[in-house]
Amino acid sequence: MDFVLKEEHGFSYIDEGEGEVLLLLHGLMGALSNWDRVIEDFKGQYRVIIPILPIYDLPLLTTGVKSMAKYVHKFVKYKRLTDITLLGNSLGGHVGLIYVLSHPALVKALVLTGSSGLYENAFGGSFPRRENYDFVKEKVEYTFYDPKTATKELVDDVYRIINDRHSVIRILAMAKSAIRHNMNKDLPKIHIPVSLIWGKDDKITPPEVAIEFNQLLPDSELHWIDKCGHAPMMEQPEEFNKYLRGFLEKIKTKV
Repeated sequence: MDFVLKEEHGFSYIDEGEGEVLLLLHGLMGALSNWDRVIEDFKGQYRVIIPILPIYDLPLLTTGVKSMAKYVHKFVKYKRLTDITLLGNSLGGHVGLIYVLSHPALVKALVLTGSSGLYENAFGGSFPRRENYDFVKEKVEYTFYDPKTATKELVDDVYRIINDRHSVIRILAMAKSAIRHNMNKDLPKIHIPVSLIWGKDDKITPPEVAIEFNQLLPDSELHWIDKCGHAPMMEQPEEFNKYLRGFLEKIKTKV
């Protein structure tokens, strides 16, 4: 699905629909297209916004999860967003958690799927064979339960990114920052409703990570998706959207 990418004030983002804001944050290797089905299914009732996180554009010394959360806040202020429901996959979930801790008044609820922040098997602490296309393909397929989800287009994108020296250095810096920034002690301070929607076959942030998130977050619910890896909104979009819709209805009745 093709959505219009807007460029203004130094921000690139998708902004579809009207209503309460769903702010979607992509992962380290994530593209905006990862959220296609969420946009398509929810833009009729919600305003769905996805900023491109400047993972490859920050100075190396400031490349980290906290700087991403600051960037998100600049974007939120620029767009004058309030009463946000924030959704994050992988690194995007981690950034969302940091953001909620810093700006609790702006976020009403949080949805995490395959989020880092506690423990993850990184895509790679290094890329020893990044010039080898089959090696990269295998790494991308590892993200999913069904290797066919790793389309040629997706593998080509990752191959291109990690074979650009400027980009790969920042990916490694960001991955190290995520591992260092463990949120174990911070999670009990987050009191907004949180929905954890997790692939039962996630090998990057395995099921025990979701269980620990559920135990540490005071107002959280946990939903499992069978035959699903690290990106449920891509691999099992109908199931993911079913749980998301249920959570959004539930928090409406809480207000």
